Amino acid sequence: MAIYAITNQKGGVGKTTTSVNLAAGLSATKRRVLLIDLDPQGNATSGSGIDKNELDATSAELLDRTDVANCIVNCATTGYDLIGANSLLTVTEVNLTRLGNGEFHLRDALTKVINNYDYILIDCPPALNSLTVNALIAADGVIIPIQCEYYALEGLSSLIQTIERIRQTANPKLRIEGVLRTMFDPRNNLARDVSKQLGVFFKEELYRTIIPRNVTLAEAPSHGLSVIHYDKHSRGARTYIELVGEMLKRENKLSTNRA
Repeated sequence: MAIYAITNQKGGVGKTTTSVNLAAGLSATKRRVLLIDLDPQGNATSGSGIDKNELDATSAELLDRTDVANCIVNCATTGYDLIGANSLLTVTEVNLTRLGNGEFHLRDALTKVINNYDYILIDCPPALNSLTVNALIAADGVIIPIQCEYYALEGLSSLIQTIERIRQTANPKLRIEGVLRTMFDPRNNLARDVSKQLGVFFKEELYRTIIPRNVTLAEAPSHGLSVIHYDKHSRGARTYIELVGEMLKRENKLSTNRA
């Protein structure tokens, strides 16, 4: 069982797209998957075909100590379970900052369902706030989607420092599971240069799979579907399927080495 926080403090890098399509792709391999939307925008919720304004309980209630079982809904069209989010999560984020040990609420809540899933994926907000800290403390690893541009590299150092602080103080098992290049255009010289820099810096953590700019990836959320269910033959779908395969091979190799 693995819990992955999918995060980048910079918005617009394909974080939610990656969260939804990883959940769908892993579910397609018969893995039991729970996707947690921890972003007040609720895009992972609507992108999973769920009306974020019609939910009885969301990640906001989960962090306010509502029983986790009451917050889970099944996404019949995409095959995974979901804890959704909406704008109420903004109020919860403010309240968490006022509480002692509020950053441990998500970790504590997930202990009740941790054995029900093979993967729990957490779609984090584009900020290093108390919601993201909750996710990082609950997680085993971090997946960082990053667009190959200058400003994306600038913000990456702050995230790495935050991960290291949490590893030292609250979650010693936390690691960078992988860095994923998204929205990649090979015709762009800067994108190619940044991609090479990422390869030098992250080495083994950098996924070989690269997610391209793709119209189908942009269209799928408006239909409440992952790209894998919207158009499984599209280039975007194929690359996320490749990413799932790479993740599983990497985990199998790690398990073999430990044995």
